[in-house]
Amino acid sequence: MAILIANEATFGYGGNITLKSISLKSRPGELLGIIGPNGSGKTTLLKGLSGLLKALKGEVLFNSTDITRIEHRTIAKKIALVPQNAVLPDLFTALEIVLMGRTPHLGLLGHESEKDFRIALQAMKVTRTVHLVQRRINEISGGEKQRLIIARALAQEAEILLLDEPTANLDINYQVETFSVLHKLCTDSNLTVVTALHDLNLACQFCHRLIMLRDGLIYKQGTPSDIINSSSIEKVFDAHVQVYPHPVNSLPVTYITAVPERKHK
Repeated sequence: MAILIANEATFGYGGNITLKSISLKSRPGELLGIIGPNGSGKTTLLKGLSGLLKALKGEVLFNSTDITRIEHRTIAKKIALVPQNAVLPDLFTALEIVLMGRTPHLGLLGHESEKDFRIALQAMKVTRTVHLVQRRINEISGGEKQRLIIARALAQEAEILLLDEPTANLDINYQVETFSVLHKLCTDSNLTVVTALHDLNLACQFCHRLIMLRDGLIYKQGTPSDIINSSSIEKVFDAHVQVYPHPVNSLPVTYITAVPERKHK
């Protein structure tokens, strides 16, 4: 089981601090959501947890070892980072993009085996992109590209997925479907998923725990019921909302209270 731990970790760029004194622990089989307003450091935190961005202070541990001391190839087999706006080569086919996830597992000659193709196609089935197998990237929509990027991460067979706004370009049905798949992977395969997202209602319905960022610090962390309320949202997001229990599962649902007046014809 793979575990990520941040101990009083501080991250920044060019000497400017973005996140300070971050302490958290991922849990196998858990979907952990990172929420917060724009500029609060969600993307920076994912980069830090992946080892892509080195901590200025403190440490990030992967299975008790400082992540900066682990060989890149080894980390690539264990952790998959899915950026929000990944650039994909236009002339590659969808299958070729997903097969990129197998790169850390290829041998010296670097040729995909039957097993690699089987794993890639299974990842495409899970993300409902298998019908795009031979389509080129310049022939598919932004939402389809995003699902392909998630499929590529699944093909990597990593034990930890770090996702930056994985449903940003998806219609609502695919948003729900994507998070349903991620939630099922956590519970059925003991996968760890850490995802940054803006939609508080998606976060509450699918994440086991949430980390709420504010001004470069962790403001709160806990279950959705623990931290999602009108007071915390007003303080962190500067938004006036009402929070009610969902009629089916009692998880928090956020409603906007300040809405523009509509003119009657």
